[in-house]
Amino acid sequence: MKADNVENLAQKNSLELDGLRVTEIFYSLQGESSNVGIPTIFIRLTGCPLRCTYCDTEYAFNGGDIYTIDSIVQEISKYDSDYITITGGEPLAQKSCIALIDRLCSTGYQVSLETSGALDIENIHKDVKIIMDIKTPSSNESDKNLFNNIQKLKVKDEIKFVISDYKDYEWAKNVINKYHLVSVCALLFSPEHTSLAPKILADWILKDRLKVRMQIQMHKYIWGMEPGH
Repeated sequence: MKADNVENLAQKNSLELDGLRVTEIFYSLQGESSNVGIPTIFIRLTGCPLRCTYCDTEYAFNGGDIYTIDSIVQEISKYDSDYITITGGEPLAQKSCIALIDRLCSTGYQVSLETSGALDIENIHKDVKIIMDIKTPSSNESDKNLFNNIQKLKVKDEIKFVISDYKDYEWAKNVINKYHLVSVCALLFSPEHTSLAPKILADWILKDRLKVRMQIQMHKYIWGMEPGH
């Protein structure tokens, strides 16, 4: 094998080991969480170990392009925003995600991380706002929830439940009570957009006087299901 081919192969292998596979980097309005409406840079990493029935980002399971952390930082510098959301897929499935988070925080960005709650959040930078899903029964992945992650959350973090039906709603209420989540951090209830009308979930929340924030994924009401929003 020629020396230049060996060098190119070595560089490729190094990227696979130390870089990140990225589905897309884009600039849009934050559609969820307490930062809803804020212009935000999104970094969507490729891959996810879960297969939730209501997943709306299946296109991020495979493919993508390999980026170094430097090339990601260069790409996001095109946008005039201090807010970054790292999402997926499941971003923590890639080992270099932690290094990326550390780099972005040290650069001065305000970083939020959207994670499924199925992977350990122990080593996430203290300045990051973690938006952690607790998977409801309708996802068919609720057995993957790592409930010991709850004790690692900070007051500024947020827990999200996607609610598809009344069974999910009652299940989420029981989890909130069992783990005393109201005293942990902010709680988000999001209606699964294909199976539960927002008004129905709103009525349930008001009837039971739950201390949660309901959200309706604003970006879907503006742009629909288009990737890159």
